[in-house]
Amino acid sequence: MGTKRQAAMCIAAILLGLLLTMDIALAAGSVKVLTGATTGQEKIRGENIPGAKKNAVKQALKVAVQNGFASLVSRQVFGANLEFLYGRLLPRASDYVITYRVMGGVAQKGYYLVGVESKVNLELLEKHLTDAGILNAATDKPVILFLIAEQVPGNLLPRYWWGNNPEPYTSLSETIILEQMSKDRFKIVGTGPDRPDPSFYNIRFTSIYDAPAAMELGRALRADMVVLGKATASESINRMGDEKIFDGVIDLNVYDLGSGKQVMVSVSRAAARSTMDQEGAVGAITEASVLSARDLNQKIDAFWTQNLRREKLFDVTITGDKFLSRFIALKKRFKEIQDIENMQPREIGTDKAVMEIVFKGSPEQFADAVMLKTFVGFGIEVGDVTENMVSIRFIEKQDDLPLGDSGVEEKTGE
Repeated sequence: MGTKRQAAMCIAAILLGLLLTMDIALAAGSVKVLTGATTGQEKIRGENIPGAKKNAVKQALKVAVQNGFASLVSRQVFGANLEFLYGRLLPRASDYVITYRVMGGVAQKGYYLVGVESKVNLELLEKHLTDAGILNAATDKPVILFLIAEQVPGNLLPRYWWGNNPEPYTSLSETIILEQMSKDRFKIVGTGPDRPDPSFYNIRFTSIYDAPAAMELGRALRADMVVLGKATASESINRMGDEKIFDGVIDLNVYDLGSGKQVMVSVSRAAARSTMDQEGAVGAITEASVLSARDLNQKIDAFWTQNLRREKLFDVTITGDKFLSRFIALKKRFKEIQDIENMQPREIGTDKAVMEIVFKGSPEQFADAVMLKTFVGFGIEVGDVTENMVSIRFIEKQDDLPLGDSGVEEKTGE
């Protein structure tokens, strides 16, 4: 009886393990996750090695959640929201960890060190960052200047707020498009009652559709892209009984200020019916604006993502104490970054090196990737980040950092 009972218990344990594995796989497959390896350490107090190991695992999971946070926002946004990170995210790190596995551990110099592989739920993390208003400040979306002239029945000429002889007005199409684009986390400039006056920047429009002047104004406002075009509503020759048909058309050209070129066209059409001219025109413009916002969202998002992943060549200047050994460790970490296409030394000394990097992305994205790396016995500080250069300095790591209990619960066994 004892043998049969043990066998039944083993089978039940195996089935339970399979079910847990399936649940984890389903969870990982249905949400965006960040999978990676992190380390943690905890001081051994007395002879309590199990307790030190448990807290070291908690520290490693906190680092994993921190890496998840860093992967969703820019370096500047990360640095500006450390209070949120330490006060709101890390104390509840277990909420974001789908599963983890302890890969190894060792007691060394009074500390217990562990390596942990984990999966962090990026979708949940992204939601909480969005709810807190943090993710909107990230630079994964371009800054856009919209210049949309609008003409409806009753207007002899299109109305606009820039260029020669502008008139104050509220554009229905622009209001709808900008509201939706803002919800989709695009940052918009040049809006509101205090519109920028091009003459203040010595910019003159030869026509309301002067693309070079529009791009010049966009650069003055530190935009990444300019959307320039026209929204119209007109009565159609077609009718439906006693109701008139109104056609709405929004025709927009999109310019990338980095290259100074037109990169896409967006044309959206819609129709509305009404017995009243104003009501019909408003309906047609509204429907076309909704379609236009959707089209712009998809096209600009796709372009911007591709644009950010273009290969760029820049220099990385590296300095700091105990230079050679730390430089070797840093180069090993560089090789782990998949988007580095090539790296060559331009200058190597006893306390400084300059590396030429070919990276699929911007220098700022490279800096973000490097900041996710951890090192034994030292840290790194990223200084200046420009289009042509990134500076990195080695800094000392304090041994006795506070490593209190974060409240992270273990999700699986070893």
